[in-house]
Parts: sequence; C-alpha cells; structure tokens
Amino acid sequence: MEGARRSNPAARLVRRGFTDPEHALRLLGEPPLAAHASDSVLLDALAATADPDLALRGLDGLVRALPPGEQHRLLDTLTTAKPLRDRLLSVLGASAALGEHLARHPEDWHALVTFELRDIHPGPEEFVRRLYRHIWEERADLPRADALRSGYRRLLLGIAARDLTGTADLAQTAAELADLAGAVLQAALDIAAEEEPDAARAARLAVIAMGKCGGRELNYVSDVDVVFVAEPREGVEDHKALQAATRLASRLMRLCSDPTREGTIWPVDANLRPEGKNGPLVRTLASHLAYYQRWAKTWEFQALLKARPVAGDAELGQAYLDAVTPLVWQASERDNFVADVQHMRRRVIEAIPAAEVDRELKLGPGGLRDVEFSVQLLQLVHGRNNPSLHSATTLTALADLSAGGYVGRADAAALDSAYRFLRTLEHRIQLFRLRRTHLVPTDEAELRRLGRSLGLRTDPVAELTAEWRRHAREVRRLHEKLFYRPLLDAVARLDAAEAGLAVPDGLSQDAAHARLAALGYREPADAFRHLQALTTGVSRRAALQRTLLPVMLGWFADSADPDAGLLNFRKVSDSLGATPWYLRLLRDEGAAAEQLARVLSSGRLAPDLLLRAPEAVKLLGDSDGLVPRPGQVLDREIAAAVGRADDAPSAVAAARSVRRRELFRTSAADVLGRLPDVTEVGEELTAIATATLRGTLQDVVAAAETAEVL
Repeated sequence: MEGARRSNPAARLVRRGFTDPEHALRLLGEPPLAAHASDSVLLDALAATADPDLALRGLDGLVRALPPGEQHRLLDTLTTAKPLRDRLLSVLGASAALGEHLARHPEDWHALVTFELRDIHPGPEEFVRRLYRHIWEERADLPRADALRSGYRRLLLGIAARDLTGTADLAQTAAELADLAGAVLQAALDIAAEEEPDAARAARLAVIAMGKCGGRELNYVSDVDVVFVAEPREGVEDHKALQAATRLASRLMRLCSDPTREGTIWPVDANLRPEGKNGPLVRTLASHLAYYQRWAKTWEFQALLKARPVAGDAELGQAYLDAVTPLVWQASERDNFVADVQHMRRRVIEAIPAAEVDRELKLGPGGLRDVEFSVQLLQLVHGRNNPSLHSATTLTALADLSAGGYVGRADAAALDSAYRFLRTLEHRIQLFRLRRTHLVPTDEAELRRLGRSLGLRTDPVAELTAEWRRHAREVRRLHEKLFYRPLLDAVARLDAAEAGLAVPDGLSQDAAHARLAALGYREPADAFRHLQALTTGVSRRAALQRTLLPVMLGWFADSADPDAGLLNFRKVSDSLGATPWYLRLLRDEGAAAEQLARVLSSGRLAPDLLLRAPEAVKLLGDSDGLVPRPGQVLDREIAAAVGRADDAPSAVAAARSVRRRELFRTSAADVLGRLPDVTEVGEELTAIATATLRGTLQDVVAAAETAEVL
C-alpha cells in the first residue's frame, strides 16, 4: 500500500503543491510538455512557484502559441538554464494576466533570457529607449496604441521577474514601475504629437507626475496622477497654445486609458490639478501659481510634495517644480494645518464601505495611507527648516525622519517593515490580474497563492492572515502615536523665525538675538549660547533637541522667567541627555514637554529638586504621574527603601531620595494647577514629611536595637 502511494503520480503532485493534480497530469502528458514532464528540475521549479497549477497552465499556453521549433528551444532552455526557469515560472505562477500576454505574444519570452548586468535595474532613459524601439521599429505594423500597450507589458515582464525572484526589492520595483510609467507617458505624448503635428508646433507641454508615480513608488496597477502645464511657442497666442496643449494632453490620456485589443495600461488621472475636474485640463505656469497662492487647500500642498516632471518639455517641467516647491514647505504655516490633515485622514476612513473596511489594504485603519499620511505630516511640519526631509519617497523620507530624530529608531524600523510587507502584498494582489484593487481577497485559493508568493509555505493562508493583521495593528498604533502627536501642532504654529532658532545656520546670530529678545529673554546672548550648546553637532541628542527647542522656547517665553527656564532645561538635559528615554519622552509626549517647560520656569524649588532627581521627569509623561499619593503608600515605599540599606547613612540617603521625588511631584502639580487648593498642597507636604520621619525613625530604632543586642 505504501509503495502504491509513492507511485501515485497525482499524490506526488499534491505533495509538490498542485491543487488540481488530474488537470496537471493531463497537461504534462500531452505534447509538447510530455517530453519534459519526467524532468524533476522542471517539476521542482513549478512546485516552487506561488501557484504551481497556474504556472503550468501558463507554460502550456505559452508553449502551444510557439512554432514547433521554438517550442523545443524554449523547453530545452527552460530545463538547462536556471535564471530563465526562475524568472519565467515565477511570473507565470503569480500573474494570470502576464501569462495571457505571453500566450498572445509568445516571442516575448526572449525578454527574460538575456538579463545582462547593466539591464538588471533599467533607469528611465533605458525604459524610454526600449519602449520606443518596440513601438516604432519592432511593432511598427501595429496601431500605435496597440504597440504602446504590448511594449508596456513586455517591459513589465522584466520588472515582475526581478520582483518575484528577489533580484529587486520593494523600493527598486516601485521605482522601476514609476520609471516605466514615465516612459509610457512620454511615448503617448509623442504619439499624440505625431497625430497632431500642428498642436505640437503651437505649445510646449510638460507632464508632472503626482502621487506614487511622482514619488517613484508606483504600484503595478494604479491611477497615474498627473498635472499638465503648458506655454505657447514663439509667435503663438496664449489661448491657441492652451487649446493645442489640451488636445495633446487629452490624446495622451486616452492612449493610456482607453481599451484596445491589447487591453488598457492604466487610467491617467488629472484631478489633482487646480480646481480638480472642474478646472481646465491644462494651465500655464503663471495660472498654476496664481491658483496655489490664492485658492489652494491644505491637501493640495500635501499632494505637491510628490510632484516630479516625467514627460514633455523638461525645461518647463523643472520651472514648474522650482516654482511650487517653496509653497509646499510653507504650507504648515497655514491656519489649522495639522488639524486639516488629520481631518482629511479621518474622512478617508469614514468613506470606506463598511463591508470592505477590514479588507482595505490601502485606505483602511492600519493600512498604507496611515504610514504615508504620518510621514507626510511630519515632513511638512518639520521640513520647512530642514531640507533633508524633502524626499518624495515614503521609505526614504521615513529613514530621513528617523536619522533627524523626528521618529524613534524602533518606531521607524517597525513602520518600514510594515510598509514593505503591506506594499508587497498589494503588489502581489494586483499582479494576478493586473487590476487596480487594494482589497485582500477572501477566497482561500487566492490567499494561498498570495501567501506562497511571499515565501509563506507551512500554512500560507493562516500565516499570511496573521502577518497582515500583525503589521496592520502596529501601523495603526504608530499612526496614532505620530499622526496625533501634540508637539506637531505646536511646531506648525511657529513662525519661520521661531522655527529657525534651533536650526544650525537657521538664523544669523544677530537675527537670533533679536528674535529671542522679542520673545522676552532678558539675556538673549546667553540664551543663544545655551541653544548652540544644546543643538550643535550631528548626534541624535542634538537632533532631538533641535526638534524640541523651537516649541519649548515659546513655552519658556510664556513664563515669568524665560531665561531661567532655558538655563534649567540645559542643566537637566546635560544630566539626562544621554539617557535614551528622556528626549524620546519629550518628543513623543507633547504634554510632558510643555509641562517640563512650565515647571523649569516656575522658580527655584521644582528645578532644584529635578536637578537632584532628574529621573523624576518621567512623572510628567505619566497621565497619573502628578496625582498625590496616599500617606500609607509613602510610608511603605520609604520603609522599603530604608530596609534595603546596608547602614544608617545609606538609609537616610534612600529616604531623602524618595522625599525629593515626592516633593517634585507635589511642587510640579502645584505649578501646573493640579492642586488648586493651597490646603491640599499643605496636606501633601505634611504627608511627605511624616513618611520621611517615620522611615528614618524606623531605621534609628532598628539600629539601636541591633546595638543593644550586640
């Protein structure tokens, strides 16, 4: 019986991962695959794909579409050349749509054979060169729209193969998809100019990519967001040039979006333009600027963060970018900027149908938008004085925020890992049918294919679901932490001079002195010296101080003695600055930073206590940290501290340590209005003194009893 099971070919295929062994056996038993069906190399390679059944069907369709001589050439190459075997079968096992493309254009399998080193990661120019060669040379017999589509999918084969075999990581894959999209837009514009030569002679047209294409982080199937900007050529009236440019832009959009016998590429969406779908499709540069300077809403500046010229007139595209970029980094100075961005994110979630919210990989809670909005908000708030935060690519910007101290290292690493997982899952979902979707499927066979495509093989469905939910929970937690960080709104409300005070070279010394004096510092030169000491250098400590101090300077300025507040902050920071939790607490808990500023500016007692027990800063980050403690709790804590001491001096020091911390708790609560009745303050001070005396007396009595016994 055991021997029969081992010899059962259907059972062997099931063990290899096939789910329809009877169909697989039929395909493997018929020409032209029959001659290679017994080759374990081919079967092992099929079994290693995301969906062995899909890969086998795709291979069968490809081989049958080839002439007989080519069939044997492909199969011989497939069984002897591992690179081609891995690339082709990985694509066929993950994408039914690309399998269908290969069946229509079987000669395209050659595109996966000769991957020279220089071709592993083609740049934008290489994509343009290959696409043009395909359209105007290799497939000149086809209508231009069909040639554009077939050329696009041929190049997409290479991107998918690099992605699925691990030759390219997520960032490289997304960048290649964006570069290919730019090449398609350029080719479509040239086809439009070929069809409308008079329009091309009348106007200069630049295509500005927005969204993920602009950020070089595009999906396999996504709307490609663009903005069109045009200028008249010499001797052409403005209105005629705009009419001509509109014809070119409209034709470009149809070439990419309209279906032909080769299908579609992706929709080109121009709704991020000024006034959206109600505004003109094409504007001059001056018209764009007039709109942004007068009418634009907060979200429009957020969208411009990813603007990038990708096609058309390069000089005009760069002029557009140079003109709008300063507006992006001034946007956070707008009234209610942070609240507007936060409100927009909530509206996106509220608009998701209830039946889909738990499956929404992109827009739902814990989805990709949570990461992207968090990163963009931090960039826009902190980036006006820090050009290192200006990257349009989410993962690069996240790394820059971490390096600058705006996001903790552990938080950044968790977000990076989650974003890579979620984006890769999104890619695999879209790659199957080359359809625009962000919903995680419910069908078990689809989940199995997705899990296997991500390297999950023990129990692909359960493992995929667990990993997805784990990353989504972590993203949501960190989004709530970063996106609604109290410090953000305070930073956004600073004017440019205040924001530049703690930035190296942000203001000249004279300008900084003048600004500090205007804020109320009596000794601006001393205050500036403290600022320099706290923020100069490349250490993470200095970076975190540069994040905190522009806001804290304002809080100090609102107190009776700003100079003392800043000086005391420097002393506390010198004492605790190398302690990992201290600056993280102030950055991530805006209330703690503001409370510390008020306490340090309140007089001498609380700051002196804090300087002698700086770890008490933790009390300001705890929601219950300043709540008075019952006398019996203090009695037990001091008694325990005294009891652990080895001798009388150590016991007294232990009691005093607890006393200093509790005195700071009470004085800070008093300064911050947590003890509005002066009698409560007196009661707390009495309880602290009583507990200290009891603890000390306990030690004295114990020592006396020990001496008497001896």
